[in-house]
Amino acid sequence: MKRTQIYLDDQLWAELHALAARTGATVSELLRRAAREKYLAAAPDRVQAFRNSVGLWKNRAAIASGASHVRSLRRGERVKEE
Repeated sequence: MKRTQIYLDDQLWAELHALAARTGATVSELLRRAAREKYLAAAPDRVQAFRNSVGLWKNRAAIASGASHVRSLRRGERVKEE
């Protein structure tokens, strides 16, 4: 385990200490749990979301290619120079 230091504002410090007292966990443990939930647990969800999106548009007849789709979007509302 590595040691680090962080700065907490007064409100966050007080709320973490109150939560630690209620739960019996240390402030350090609360911060480790929060970091894991925020940054490590979400990673597999993002990977799965990406995997689910692969090939999403492959059978769309209305869109011949990505480039032609972008051209059709740009064609519609151009600002005309005077």
